[in-house]
Amino acid sequence: MTNSRRMLVLRAVIEDYIRSQEPVGSGTLTKDHDLGVSSATVRNDMATLEDEGFLIQPHTSAGRIPTEKGYRYFVDKLANVVPLSLAQRRGIESFLSGSVNLEDTLQRSARLLAQITGQVAVVASPSLAKSTLRRLEIIPLGPLALMIVVITDTGRVAQRSIRCSTSIKQEMVEDLSRVINARNQGVNLSTAGEDIRQLGTSVKFRPINDLCDRLAEEMEGMASQEQASSLYMAGTSQLTHQQAVNLSDLAPLFDALEEQVVLMKLMSTLSEVSQTSGVSVAIGSETHNPGLIHASVVASGYGSTASPSDSEGHERVDTERARALGTGASSTEMPEANEPVAFVGSIGPTHMNYATTMAAVHAVAHYLTALLANQGGEDGL
Repeated sequence: MTNSRRMLVLRAVIEDYIRSQEPVGSGTLTKDHDLGVSSATVRNDMATLEDEGFLIQPHTSAGRIPTEKGYRYFVDKLANVVPLSLAQRRGIESFLSGSVNLEDTLQRSARLLAQITGQVAVVASPSLAKSTLRRLEIIPLGPLALMIVVITDTGRVAQRSIRCSTSIKQEMVEDLSRVINARNQGVNLSTAGEDIRQLGTSVKFRPINDLCDRLAEEMEGMASQEQASSLYMAGTSQLTHQQAVNLSDLAPLFDALEEQVVLMKLMSTLSEVSQTSGVSVAIGSETHNPGLIHASVVASGYGSTASPSDSEGHERVDTERARALGTGASSTEMPEANEPVAFVGSIGPTHMNYATTMAAVHAVAHYLTALLANQGGEDGL
């Protein structure tokens, strides 16, 4: 589309339809918008927009409503995303800063986003596969029983119980824990597991090789078994209160919301695309999900994996490895720099208020990123 006036007409139609959920006529547009042309000219522009596939006339005597193509052009070219007000931003910050741990933060984020948008909110917890090790604790539970507690950079805490074939001295457990943390802080869990297995072959820790193997199995298992994050969802009931929502469309939509693996894949893909634009939007058929054919999905990634260019940190880790084993250390494998660790998203009808939804999703993702970054050495949020 190249005609600037028709762009203004399309924007006016979509904004009016989002606000009223009623077909929009040329008379309404000329009365409510300063388009600078007659109603007849606007009517001709709307007819052209219909011919080009941006608008559709549901009934002969009715005005026009946007098509999926119209919404896509609106989101890409015409929508004015107005940042949340200072009061709203402070409200988000205050609400989320009151969280007691990561799970509470994500639950609060979902409820808050649903409240702001009046739509379904989905927040994913960081997967262990995208997390790095902050600290590993090995806690003796008995002569042969141990508990390991893995604390990640994203605030995730995972616990596992293991049994050893022989009794291990407390001093040896403490020494192993110290070396593991010195060598693997900031390293992804899979790589940390490989290193722990290597530690078990060293002269120093060969007597507890069985324990090292068990620890390595648990670390590698955490990284591989939790590729999918947990989802926190809120606001599902609000869909039934949306204006102009066909109740027959809700059943497949609710079914789609139940398919968490499919939903997670869609929003994860959108969040990766959003790295350059802040938020990403999939409209109707773009979701490739029949249950979401009359819905739009807005998503943004949050958090960020550590940058592998941190040469000082890598030099420190490699030095510790060499000191512990008495040999040179291989380079540390790190997650791709600046990759989001999880996502925030909103799901609503195609006639959602895109400007508000995109701003709200971006704001919540921003504050979650800040909260994760500000954890520092604390175990939680």
